[in-house]
Amino acid sequence: MIILKVILVIIIIAACVALVAIIAEVTGKKSNTHKPYGLYERFIKRGLDAFLSTGALIVLSPILLIIAILVRTKLGSPVLFTQDRAGKDEKIFKLYKFRTMTDDRDVNGKLLPDDVRLTKFGRILRSTSLDELPELFNIIKGDMAVIGPRPLLVEYLSYYTAEEHHRHDVRPGLTGWAQVNGRNAVHSWEERFQYDLEYVNNITFAMDLKVLFTTVGKVIKRSDILVGSEIKAGRLDVVRSAGNYKKV
Repeated sequence: MIILKVILVIIIIAACVALVAIIAEVTGKKSNTHKPYGLYERFIKRGLDAFLSTGALIVLSPILLIIAILVRTKLGSPVLFTQDRAGKDEKIFKLYKFRTMTDDRDVNGKLLPDDVRLTKFGRILRSTSLDELPELFNIIKGDMAVIGPRPLLVEYLSYYTAEEHHRHDVRPGLTGWAQVNGRNAVHSWEERFQYDLEYVNNITFAMDLKVLFTTVGKVIKRSDILVGSEIKAGRLDVVRSAGNYKKV
């Protein structure tokens, strides 16, 4: 009986957050020309994201607390890694993750490469995607969605083609169509962006379910987990700074 009451309370809290999110979404000012693919994208997706992320945050709060303590013990302070990322309409927001790297620097005070600073503990967090759990706060706030194009670095914005900018017509996601088709193992940025745009133009409940369940499978298998120099596509700004694309 107590368990049922707790579940009911969680559902009520999550439903209240979802209702507020839906009202804000429907009454909010539209700032781009993107037309929702259907009723799911227009009226349901944002509320469902808020409901699921709120419920998940409450249920998983003991796990988040344990991870936070472990990060503090093994990597020190701060526990959270925050970074500016480009979101919907290319608005900048703070992305939250658990820290997975040290702050080790070379003799000149420059941070060492990512694959050097990534600890064994940090690699475990990444391979299980547990480092992504604080992004639930981003989803509740409305910065992100459960499913969508992954939020990339702000400095990449000036290196997109005109078409690629449309990946920001929707909220970035905790996981996405590009991630289940290779994640960081995708060989080129062009391929990754093609997946992003395919999703932006075809947002359906069936598509989101497919991405979600495929993501769960990849997390369980711990596949396509790469970092630093292991990432085949490299950094977008470095790859495209040579000028072998049409800059806008």
